[in-house]
Amino acid sequence: MELAILIGVFLTGLAIGIPVAITLGLSSLAYLLFAGIPLVSMPQKMYAGMDVFTLLCIPGFILAGNLMNNGGITERIIRFANAGVGWMRGGLGLTNIAGSMLFGGISGTAVADAASIGGMMIPGMKKAGYPGDFSAAVTAASSTVGPMIPPSLPMIIVGSLTGISVGKMFLAGAVPGILLGVGMMITCYAISIKRSFPKQPWEGFAELFKSFLSASWALAMTALIVGGLLSGLVTPTETAVIASAYAMIVGAFIYRQLRLRDVPRILVDSAISSAAILALVGFANVFGWILVSERIPQMIADAVLGFTENKFVVILLINLLLLFVGMFMETIAALIILFVPLLQLATSVGVEPLHFATFAVLNLMLGLTTPPVGVCLFVCGGIAKLPLSKVVKAILPFLLSNLVVLLLVSYIPMLATWLPNYLMP
Repeated sequence: MELAILIGVFLTGLAIGIPVAITLGLSSLAYLLFAGIPLVSMPQKMYAGMDVFTLLCIPGFILAGNLMNNGGITERIIRFANAGVGWMRGGLGLTNIAGSMLFGGISGTAVADAASIGGMMIPGMKKAGYPGDFSAAVTAASSTVGPMIPPSLPMIIVGSLTGISVGKMFLAGAVPGILLGVGMMITCYAISIKRSFPKQPWEGFAELFKSFLSASWALAMTALIVGGLLSGLVTPTETAVIASAYAMIVGAFIYRQLRLRDVPRILVDSAISSAAILALVGFANVFGWILVSERIPQMIADAVLGFTENKFVVILLINLLLLFVGMFMETIAALIILFVPLLQLATSVGVEPLHFATFAVLNLMLGLTTPPVGVCLFVCGGIAKLPLSKVVKAILPFLLSNLVVLLLVSYIPMLATWLPNYLMP
């Protein structure tokens, strides 16, 4: 009875559009009330979920990304990407994807990528003669690369849940992130050839070199983050603080586009974003605790293993479940609720934890571009001033490309594990 109330309130909240964090809290509260469990359990479990040292780096990386975004980074990255690939057929679409790959190493979030890159590229592509639906679709699809390339907020969440090294998680996402970008570039180029999209004139190696120098301070931020973690001299939290200081210096004194009077506003915006994420973590931890107490993870594992113990079939079933969940639930909430039980299921059939973590995060990233809760679809559709249905139709070829990459990463463990095991043995 109590479990039915939990699921019923949760699904009803999602259906009527209540934010996921509040829905998780309301459904958990309803369960506790009907089960007769003291309500003091709720703040205790929320605090336990948020009281993880690794999570301290989330505010730091969000602040670093916001400082760089306000410091002129987006324009420089797009200029560099356009100099490199803009001369090809469909060059602005390719620039969009390349820009997302470079930008992802700074923002760490798909929504920030979609808003920042999309705010510049979608109007520019439409003005250059690209259809609005294609412009929005390629922006939304490429934004999913961001959380795979370090720093990545979902990877930090996974590290806090499992104890897997955050440094290894960052490195594990690098190769899949590059594969996502390359796959979408191939798809974009094929569509551009078929539909005769325009291309930009080649501006020469001089412009390529100048644009690289202009963007080099921004691109070096990723090297700073990864290098710090690989050296073992700093923790992820200390790396986030260093990245924030670096972003402040570059934006204010090198690029000179970050005004010091804007810093208080950026600090407040970063604090609000961080608080929203940590509130979601807290509520999701209560919800996950209830599911564990009801033995739901064990029931899922028993049901799957009762059906098959074949490793490859289990991986397929996990992917199908996560794809379905990703269509309706926010990424971080889905990770906190489902990751640990599905990790137990995966390891029971011989899947390495680091490998599972990588394809699970990649899988849920695709949910950001699938209706009805695809946040990046809404962001890009709003910028392009188009209904969601048109953007969904245009994004289907890119989703297919991303699904191919997901299958490759799911069934070829080396794509996720080789780099972290080589650099951090």
